[in-house]
Amino acid sequence: MPEKFTKQPHYLEHTDAKSDQITLGFTTREDGQSPYPSNAFNMALYIDDKAENVHAHQKTLAQAIGFDRKQWVFPIQTHGNHVVEVTTKDANTNIDTLTDALHGVDGLYTYDSNLLLTMCYADCVPVYFYSTKHHFIGLAHAGWKGTVGRISEEILKQIDFDLADLKVVIGPATSNSYEINDDIKAQFEALPVDASAFIETRGSDRHGIDLKEANRRLLIQAGVPEANIDVTEYATSENLDLFFSYRVEKSKTGRMLAFIGQ
Repeated sequence: MPEKFTKQPHYLEHTDAKSDQITLGFTTREDGQSPYPSNAFNMALYIDDKAENVHAHQKTLAQAIGFDRKQWVFPIQTHGNHVVEVTTKDANTNIDTLTDALHGVDGLYTYDSNLLLTMCYADCVPVYFYSTKHHFIGLAHAGWKGTVGRISEEILKQIDFDLADLKVVIGPATSNSYEINDDIKAQFEALPVDASAFIETRGSDRHGIDLKEANRRLLIQAGVPEANIDVTEYATSENLDLFFSYRVEKSKTGRMLAFIGQ
């Protein structure tokens, strides 16, 4: 399947979503002003970086995609599976500065226009949801904990229309170079999908896992038509010229921003 994320200055843009009048993308790391690590386009206010750098990057992206920062909403992610509906009343939450609002939230959805859902990533899986017919968009943050917690299905539970009308995009995340131990492997094996399709045992207590594939199979199992799911080949842990990787860079790195708006 052809790659549907195309490179723009500072971000990747999903071409199918654009043709559906949906703004869907994922920022890249290059040509920023953060010294963390260096010349980095960091989008997170919660790491060792100056807020003025993040705000400058926000403004650059806002101009490029046509969504003013005041239209953005950002939750405080905690690797859980809590999903919240947001509206235009939540716009500008945690964009200028972090607050207690939307704390412990790793999934957002809305039926409102002129709102940009955003979250930060540096190896975890961004899962985007949209239906132009039903004016619905959603975004999930699925690391291994969120995937085991079936966060994508938590978003599906909020949908009251036919899943045949839903499109899902699985964005850049770590490759199966990401390794888990026996205990975590057992949690994946308890899911209602064939874990052997995305887990590769490499040694004692060492298993590579493809989290993008795990989420794809969980979505299909939950009723999303396979043809409606697009999975990018971009991998944060392999394309360090484009992306930050928490694991590869041993946590000393920036964060990308996944975003979706209508």
